[in-house]
Amino acid sequence: MKKIIECVPNFSEGRNSDTIEAIAKAIRETEGCTLLDVDPGASTNRTVYTFVGDEKSVVQGAFNAAKVAFELIDMRKHHGSHPRMGAMDVCPFIPVANASMEDCVTCSKQFAKLVSEALNIPLYLYEFSQDQVYRKKLPAIREGEYEGISQRITQAKWKPDYGPAKFNPKWGATVTGARTFLIAYNVNILGTKEQAFRIALSIRENGRNDGQPGLLKECKAIGWYVDEYNMAQVSINLNDYNVTAIHDAFEACKMEAAKINVAVAGSELVGLVPKEALLQAADYYIHRDNLMIPEESQQIKLVIDRLGLNSVAPFDPQKRIIEFLVEDKSAHPLANLSLANFIRSVADRTSAPGGGSVSAVMAAMGVGLGSMVAKLTYGVRKFEDVDKPIRKIVPSLHNISKELIPMIDADTNAFNNYINAVRLPKNTPEEISKREEAMQLGLQEAIRIPLRVMRLANQAWECMIDVARYGNLASRSDIEVGAKALEAGIWGAYKNVEINMNDIADEAFKTGTLQEADLLLQTAQVSLKAVLNELKMR
Repeated sequence: MKKIIECVPNFSEGRNSDTIEAIAKAIRETEGCTLLDVDPGASTNRTVYTFVGDEKSVVQGAFNAAKVAFELIDMRKHHGSHPRMGAMDVCPFIPVANASMEDCVTCSKQFAKLVSEALNIPLYLYEFSQDQVYRKKLPAIREGEYEGISQRITQAKWKPDYGPAKFNPKWGATVTGARTFLIAYNVNILGTKEQAFRIALSIRENGRNDGQPGLLKECKAIGWYVDEYNMAQVSINLNDYNVTAIHDAFEACKMEAAKINVAVAGSELVGLVPKEALLQAADYYIHRDNLMIPEESQQIKLVIDRLGLNSVAPFDPQKRIIEFLVEDKSAHPLANLSLANFIRSVADRTSAPGGGSVSAVMAAMGVGLGSMVAKLTYGVRKFEDVDKPIRKIVPSLHNISKELIPMIDADTNAFNNYINAVRLPKNTPEEISKREEAMQLGLQEAIRIPLRVMRLANQAWECMIDVARYGNLASRSDIEVGAKALEAGIWGAYKNVEINMNDIADEAFKTGTLQEADLLLQTAQVSLKAVLNELKMR
């Protein structure tokens, strides 16, 4: 899966449109970067850029932006209402999808090294990138702001992590690091600013300044009144949505509002949001309200409704969820083909796609048929007595069939990678050794993919047996075809494991993998009989 890392550099320029656009252009033209948002502020004299990419591209994008700022921004002439200490004031890296905090720490340090050496400027690390506790937080590092750097930077305690311990009056200093995704979120209150502020004091982590903490950790909140909305809001920053989720904040506001007899009228997400944050809320409301909603798009609609995200402006998931904005439509070319074109592709005079990809298709379609029968049973009055088991079956089969789809392309990609290794030059002992190593790695990957197909597909059997036991018998043949297709897909994946094992040099890998594959195949064969027997018993 592709890693998505967000970078949100803040530059000390919010008034000069030419400079703002020049920095945006540098990011936009960096290969692998997607510029999502440019948010200038005239009174703060500051612009926040939001872009995403993989580890390499976000570092390069931030570096390219810094180079432009180095030429165009002069801190000696800068004034604004926002705290600042440098032309590129802060440059955080944030994990969004399939990326770890460690990945982002590495990005921040690579960026700091790169920009300090190229531009000879001082940089400080903060948050997860900083080991010294006293200088982890941005306000501590930025104390005294730009005007105070010349005195602080020469102190041993405040020596930069990268670059010279010397004041650069044109640039100032920059803070970079890795942090969690900050979600800006407002809850609408049909009351006064003072009432919104009372709610904010109750929920925010710091509480009411009486020594007692508030309800929610990693949460900052204030109350204000928004004239254009004609209502008050509790304005919230969620520093870590894995600690306090969006729905936690919303429900806490509702609870505190009820105590003072004030109504809550929906909420508002500011800027972009990771998909995971909305799916967390979906899980909460699905379990709380005893719902059964397997489709991701419907889960997001549920969250939009429950949180009232359309209350002040339309919430368009395609424009507000980061993963949708950067979705790679070409990531699964085979799986995205029409059925007719996929069959033609298989039938072509090429080795790939071949049996491995077809096995993944068969397994996915087998599980899909089981999912279909379960969904045709769910919600039908005459099957209300089996509603409880069917509610467990549907999400499981739905998700397994969905997880199998990327395996269609993964198998072909693994085969192509092995062929590329075979084609490496072999004119010298070094080239021969490198080629052999690449071939072995390629073969192991070509084995791991069908083995993963077997593992995923086998997870479906318990639910497939339950579909045979509880499902609508009018769809009996669909259950039979689904079970047989699932077993055939697993058998086909096994054959791909087996044939690629012939040239594996690692005996331990060969023995362990074949033992697991044999067991998975036996499980599939036994489970197929169990499905068919359940149907016979009915």
